[in-house]
Amino acid sequence: MISIKGNVRYIIYESNTGYKVGQFHIKQTDAEELQDFKNKTITFTGYFPELNKEDTYTFKGEYIYHDRYGYQFAVKEYVKEKPEGKDAVIEFLASSLIKGCGQKTAVSIVETLGENALNIIKEDPSKLLLVPKMSEKKANQIYRSILKYQEKDDMILNLQKMGFSLKETLLLVEEYEDKLKDILENNIYELTEFIDFKKIDKIYLDNNEKSTDLRVKACIIETIKRLEFINGDTYHEKSDIIKYLNKEFDIPLTNIDKFLDELRKNKIIYVLEDKIFLFETYVMEKDIAENLYLISTSPSKTITKFDNKIKRLEEELEVRYNSGQKEAILKALNNNVCIITGGPGTGKTTIINAIVKLIIKENNLSNLDILSSIALLAPTGRASKKMSESTNLPAMTIHRFLKWNQDNNAFQVNEDNKNLQKFIIVDEVSMIDTMVFDALLKGIYSNIKLILVGDGNQLPSVGAGLILNDLIDSSCFAHVELTEIYRQSANSYIPDLAREIKEYNLSTNFLEQKDDYNFLNVDNSKIKDTIRQICQMSKEKGLDEKNLQVLAPMYKGENGIDNLNFVLQSLFNPKDIQKKEIKVGDVIYRVKDKVLQLVNNPDNNVYNGDIGYIHKISKDGNNKDVVTIDFDGNYIEYKKEDMVNIKHAYAMTIHKAQGSEFNHVIMIVSSSYHKMLYNKLIYTGVSRAKKSLVIIGNPNSFLEATKNSYSTKRKTNLKAMITHNLMDTEPN
Repeated sequence: MISIKGNVRYIIYESNTGYKVGQFHIKQTDAEELQDFKNKTITFTGYFPELNKEDTYTFKGEYIYHDRYGYQFAVKEYVKEKPEGKDAVIEFLASSLIKGCGQKTAVSIVETLGENALNIIKEDPSKLLLVPKMSEKKANQIYRSILKYQEKDDMILNLQKMGFSLKETLLLVEEYEDKLKDILENNIYELTEFIDFKKIDKIYLDNNEKSTDLRVKACIIETIKRLEFINGDTYHEKSDIIKYLNKEFDIPLTNIDKFLDELRKNKIIYVLEDKIFLFETYVMEKDIAENLYLISTSPSKTITKFDNKIKRLEEELEVRYNSGQKEAILKALNNNVCIITGGPGTGKTTIINAIVKLIIKENNLSNLDILSSIALLAPTGRASKKMSESTNLPAMTIHRFLKWNQDNNAFQVNEDNKNLQKFIIVDEVSMIDTMVFDALLKGIYSNIKLILVGDGNQLPSVGAGLILNDLIDSSCFAHVELTEIYRQSANSYIPDLAREIKEYNLSTNFLEQKDDYNFLNVDNSKIKDTIRQICQMSKEKGLDEKNLQVLAPMYKGENGIDNLNFVLQSLFNPKDIQKKEIKVGDVIYRVKDKVLQLVNNPDNNVYNGDIGYIHKISKDGNNKDVVTIDFDGNYIEYKKEDMVNIKHAYAMTIHKAQGSEFNHVIMIVSSSYHKMLYNKLIYTGVSRAKKSLVIIGNPNSFLEATKNSYSTKRKTNLKAMITHNLMDTEPN
């Protein structure tokens, strides 16, 4: 085998098995045939758990020729190199910390002054002038930068030698400053607040035994965090923690009680009988229950002459509410906490509008009063937009309402700085996790009316907790479930299909074509072509990507979202010399592309799950690429490096689609996804469709998925806490 040493520039392709194809910049090689590629890039292939652009790697393998893809370096073995000696000094000098010194200058300095270059420069800056092509101005810049960091440069070099990338090193130095040395010596696991646990653990194990008390406690904490994230549970059983510790960290504990007791005393965990919580999660559930108690037991104003008022509203809005809807409206107005649930087509959006209109009339609110008295909230931008469209009033995400600060991950609206609105209506509550609901209740006063709307049969929140279901199951709050479905036509089926899935009782009707529904039995190998054909026909009928949404369970694979987006982009927004493009990794984005925001960005009022369209691609004052994306009239600029927070949205996951509705939906149910298909996922996908739904795939896979109750229940303690506080309080 031959070897190459250098850095990964970017990944061209990555499979879900870890197989990667990418570009590698060669610094050194022992292969004669690759000497001409030094300081150049070549294509590599191989299996890797992860690769970072900041790190230096040595790849061992063979340089081969592929008939289709040309020459490639096939990696058989690899190691991540720790920056040492000259390499570490060069990397530090070439970093953003040192002004006036790029990679070539850094190499030249070290070649001229040696490994001890930093100390030589600090003692006598004139030595820099010995470096070829070094000007006095540039030497002064470099010297001043080194002086600025003279107290930190040894720490920076030491951190790099330990295995931290330069980016991670600079982050740690900036965050911890003088405390960093003490943390490294006494408890390196404190750094997991900013650095991945796997990396910290590997660095620790390079110099320590695997079962030290420090590591065992750190692994217990990490285990509970992971179990909370993986399962959505707010508490955990001791046996599950021990099993995970043994499997993931090779720690077969027989004396776990000793460590749990230490963590309990330090208020890192909370132990309640056989339930083990992260301390902060326990406190969140406790605070939620207590705040709901305060809201529920506050003095409440009720509506009078409801029948007359609802009749006048029906005449004004030209609608007719059924008995269940009237009951929901009345309970929302008469109770401090009210929950309204229902599947697709049951009129939840219609009810929100009615409640808002009656609140305004009942309280004689002026236009100015409305904004200061009523808050319409949802967990996603698209869900809040739907509320706004139905009520003709402003609505916003919960994060925006609470003024989330992205830099410190904290809400500026909190228990010490509350919002003043007296009527809070929250939609899509099934998506809200424990942390967000706790923050919401802390950011509002108790003398309010809180109306929670959602569908408990949809996917649970990504974060831990089962808020909507726990509140309903407690039986401590007024709750109305809407069941009557408003059909679009006598032959419509989407709402009925959703109900059948919810009840785990799928009829054979799902194979019959309806006015708004069709199931296409298609082999896995033909799914992609079938979707292309359907979308092409839809396009010819005047439907575009704004009206049509493809949903699938996962990103990778032949029928995964990444492949589908490539196909659909070429159909809906093909290459055109009139349209500017930008390449990010192996993905091409062009003007008019439909894209999806992947993370919350409250500063720009753009949130995870928001769909936008690329408005233009241009250059900034430094000749750097800038992509401007239009999110419903909100134009946001992205630098090329920020595009990691964007994906094409012609196809998206069902999880990302939750909280949104689309006129026409194409959903893939492939047998190759069978491990990821379960009842709530299928139900959520079906209930995204407003006007038409086409399901493509295997009927048996669809049947099995609807019977699969995976992820229907989480371990939470909120219900018990609520009933403890409110068991003597009866909802109206």
